[in-house]
Amino acid sequence: MFMSKSVPAALRVLRNTAQFSAVRTLATATTGPVLNKNPATGNYVVTMIPGDGIGPEISKSVKEIYAAANVPIEWEEVDVTPVIREGKTVIPDEALHSVQKNKIALKGPLATPIGKGHVSLNLTLRRTFDLYANVRPCKSIVGYKTLYDNVNTVLIRENTEGEYSGIEHEVIDGVVQSIKLITREASERCARYAFEYAVANGRERVTAVHKANIMKMSDGLFLSACRDIAQEYPQIKFDDVLLDRACLHVVQDPHIYADAVMVMPNLYGDIISDMCAGLIGGLGLTPSGNIGKSASIFESVHGTAPDIAGQDKANPTALLLSSVMMLRHMKLEPFADTIESAVLKTIAEGKTLTGDLGGKSTNSQFTAEVIKNLA
Repeated sequence: MFMSKSVPAALRVLRNTAQFSAVRTLATATTGPVLNKNPATGNYVVTMIPGDGIGPEISKSVKEIYAAANVPIEWEEVDVTPVIREGKTVIPDEALHSVQKNKIALKGPLATPIGKGHVSLNLTLRRTFDLYANVRPCKSIVGYKTLYDNVNTVLIRENTEGEYSGIEHEVIDGVVQSIKLITREASERCARYAFEYAVANGRERVTAVHKANIMKMSDGLFLSACRDIAQEYPQIKFDDVLLDRACLHVVQDPHIYADAVMVMPNLYGDIISDMCAGLIGGLGLTPSGNIGKSASIFESVHGTAPDIAGQDKANPTALLLSSVMMLRHMKLEPFADTIESAVLKTIAEGKTLTGDLGGKSTNSQFTAEVIKNLA
């Protein structure tokens, strides 16, 4: 069969791929690097990646709000426009060294051209810093009405492999093979993070989402890893659900997962997290964090919106709430609570909303209102 010639080559790619060796080290939600401080000021130094399109505008909003709230952070802004070395997409050295040094970064949206030969810079960042768990909470904002009330889901997505491993090749003309890489090590550390998150945040259940009925070896391995880790946390209920059934549940009654942390392989997490974002008003309202052992990057996951870039129309909420996640990760809870309350109050009041939320206010006006509500 034509497939037989491709398998050895595919395995060579798998053995040589960076993330295959990277998943050998386990990490828990309770461990983390020592963050970088400016010895002259005592402030934390955080890498800022403004991003593309509306990214610089919403990043500017975050900086202004942080300055008004007196957050003890100094921003180190870097450009991550990709560099091609030896045929591979890599992070510029300046940005690479900044994240390595500071251990924490806040990132605006990055554009990924759709088409052959283009590598996602978001994926490159995740692989470079081995950001193994993507955390996406979706919680209803009181006062901002959507089809569903009291949504409160948390999704944790394995972030380094699965269908997004980037191992693809053309077998013969017109036949392309994409390898779904699942390893026990990566599955276990993502599952362990989900259980640690549940314990730390008072959630009663961890639900694994999978298609082990069809992909018996790959998803079967992920599910097996989750079941094994569940034995270490007897105080947390564990169950599992098929991907299609989980999607049905989410749109029928999202409260089914209100007490749960949903953990899943890469592609499934990408899809379901966006679905859950739709329950509360869209990607412009949802935060996201990528957690690694040596560094973590918090980001807005919406698009770059080039059609409104530079027009002062962008909504900075997603990046602001991602930065709130970042502050809590840094153990700066009082500042996180202050900024989160100001953002949510601004939206709930409904007087100064950007266009995507049904209002007519500018980014600058929204930012000024958040600053006003800090008090």
